[in-house]
Amino acid sequence: MKKTIYSKYDKSKIGALPRVLFEGRIVVVLTEHEAEKAVRYLLSQPILGLDTETRPSFKKGQVHQVSLLQVSSYDVCFLFRLNHLGMSPSVKRLLEDTQVPKIGLSLRDDLNSLHRIGDFKAGLFVDLQSRVSEVGVEDMSLQKLYANFFGQRISKREQLTNWEADILSDKQKLYAATDAWSCIMLYEELMRLEQTGDYELINVDKDDETSTAA
Repeated sequence: MKKTIYSKYDKSKIGALPRVLFEGRIVVVLTEHEAEKAVRYLLSQPILGLDTETRPSFKKGQVHQVSLLQVSSYDVCFLFRLNHLGMSPSVKRLLEDTQVPKIGLSLRDDLNSLHRIGDFKAGLFVDLQSRVSEVGVEDMSLQKLYANFFGQRISKREQLTNWEADILSDKQKLYAATDAWSCIMLYEELMRLEQTGDYELINVDKDDETSTAA
């Protein structure tokens, strides 16, 4: 039976879906010594998922630097606390690696944020937003894409919490790890569907949608 996916997923249906959470090990990285060990492990993996978090700003014109870089394998996610580490040598090595594909979403924004804390030459990155259109999907958000491809819900409840807190809460750590890990899951499912053609695309009527074109 072919998998059904939609050109645009109905956001109102997401709340009723079962929640998906990263079930692997989560490791917080605070020092360069810890970062060196983490990067050594990560670069031994076949594929990585990546995301960033930034302390939200509630004042007009106020912008904070990126606080967290989360990078996950299939079963271990490292949370690099960049407000402590900055662009450390090991973090730079990870970002400049050209061998292990690092999968993310809206990577241009993430990489721009990372460039603001230190100079590096971006290595091998794959942006899901540039790939989903190949199977006819128009949605760009991680939450909609995961619901579309897997019928599961990624909660965004912790997104606007303080990512510069002295100690990250368990909920923050789980949220961050889930976002990074889910990028691997989405990429591999997208590749499987492209290779097998084992899907049916339902084109959603856009007549009632408000245009966002400039």
